[in-house]
Amino acid sequence: MANILMRPVLALALAALLPAAAGAQQEDAGAYLAARVAAAGSDYRAAADWFSRALAADPSNTSLIEGALISDFSLGEIEKAVPLATRLTESGNGAQAAALVLLADRAKREEYQAILTAEPTGLGPLVDRLSFAWAAFGAGRMSEALEAFDQLATTQGLEPFGLYHKALALAAAGDFEGADEILSGRDGNALRVMRRGSIAHAQILSQLDRNADAVAMLEKSFGTDADAGIDALKERLAAGETLPYDVARNATDGMAEIFFTLAGALSGEVDDGSTLLYARTATHLRPDHTEALLLSAQILDNQGQHQLASETYARIPTADPMFFVAEIGRADALRADGKIEASLEVLQGLARSKPELMQVHLALGDALRREERYADAVKAYDAAIARVPAPERQHWPLFYSRGICHERLSHWKEAEADFRRALELNPDEPQVLNYLGYSFVDRGQNLEEALSMIERAVAARPESGYIIDSLAWAYFRLGRYQDAVEPMEKASLLEPVDPIVTDHLGDVYWAVGRKLEARFQWHRALSFDPEEKEAQRIRRKLEVGLDALLAEEGAKPLSVAVRAND
Repeated sequence: MANILMRPVLALALAALLPAAAGAQQEDAGAYLAARVAAAGSDYRAAADWFSRALAADPSNTSLIEGALISDFSLGEIEKAVPLATRLTESGNGAQAAALVLLADRAKREEYQAILTAEPTGLGPLVDRLSFAWAAFGAGRMSEALEAFDQLATTQGLEPFGLYHKALALAAAGDFEGADEILSGRDGNALRVMRRGSIAHAQILSQLDRNADAVAMLEKSFGTDADAGIDALKERLAAGETLPYDVARNATDGMAEIFFTLAGALSGEVDDGSTLLYARTATHLRPDHTEALLLSAQILDNQGQHQLASETYARIPTADPMFFVAEIGRADALRADGKIEASLEVLQGLARSKPELMQVHLALGDALRREERYADAVKAYDAAIARVPAPERQHWPLFYSRGICHERLSHWKEAEADFRRALELNPDEPQVLNYLGYSFVDRGQNLEEALSMIERAVAARPESGYIIDSLAWAYFRLGRYQDAVEPMEKASLLEPVDPIVTDHLGDVYWAVGRKLEARFQWHRALSFDPEEKEAQRIRRKLEVGLDALLAEEGAKPLSVAVRAND
């Protein structure tokens, strides 16, 4: 599917990297090179500025025009890209980015007749046919629109797109029965839709006075533990409210759905730059398109453009049910940008304004835990758990995360209780099995139970270096030194620059008499920047050896196997 949709537009995000014309190099090579570097790093704001400077020196250079166009487009500034797209088109350059910009501009201006009579965009049959269908709808030519949707619905590989958009168009025209016929699959075509399609179906059912059916459909699609946006819809439906149909109210909205549908279908399948252009087109046509804004922000965050991501998240209004998702995303973007305190302030403010939401307190707890503010994190996790009166399997992370904080605070009784509660909810979760098992090993307690837990975790995650390290360390603490060698060496291969794993490998080598190799591994562990407390211990081992260090610490010598519960 991705190949069918994307073959015509693979070059979009790469256009800024086209070879320079001689003019640009001679007139302003510095600006051109800076533009190339910025574009290669997805730094769209800097790229737009540098391409603009380069264009001032060489205004007819089509490579520079296209680079500037894509930079503005990626920033969501399509109005600025329109004159650039026009210049490219008039120059005879068949740039796909220019065609997409001009199509979006015509749809925004409701110039449907111009879309109907335009030459194919070169963006592929899916975009061209859906654009034609929605333009016909906007021009009042319903028969032509339905015919175009039907043609797409019979094209191999594109059937779902034709059916889905036909349903949206029927609903926009007031034919809710016809739209439900398609979305429910009663027309003989089973249709799987994304989240937004389910929302559209719920609105359509509500317009048909079938709120109970809408609730049932949403619960079937998302389960009983859906996101806040779906929960808000269900509450309104259960209260008897008739939901307005607003997923695609008109042809311009329908055009926005084309590009959001494509962005959602292609997300993770093709380069982020191309997906971003589709998402930006959707938000240009419909600025209140929450899902497209969230997708745009997520892509920008993935590309390392954290400031742009934060700005995009901030466009979602406080009244939107998904506002809290946007704020959590904005906090993550701020943190990735190194603005730790600002990130925490966003989450703390959100916890005050949305105190009823478990997800908000969980996000705050996670953020505080990452900053090692464990006591504050425990309070946030307490608040999150208090909002889950009957915890189910999916809630195990709440107890696991709080348990980690208790363990770091040396509240072992509370930590063990939380870890065991997490395992009650999800008995085979390898993260919990490993953490609790390793903690027992490190404390010299319940060693046989700990070994069983870690073995189960290894069976679930056989390529996790940290979990295999736990298994080897359990063997070590049990006095099974030879058994520890093979898994510890494997853990070191999987985590080659981890100071703790490397330190453990040194201890294992020492225990089996390979003392020269042990010292080598301890030196390596020091080079990987361990915490100072661990570094001091490693340096002491290098000075006097592991046996002498254990004697200094009052621990049992290596020659004595540690007994379970000893």
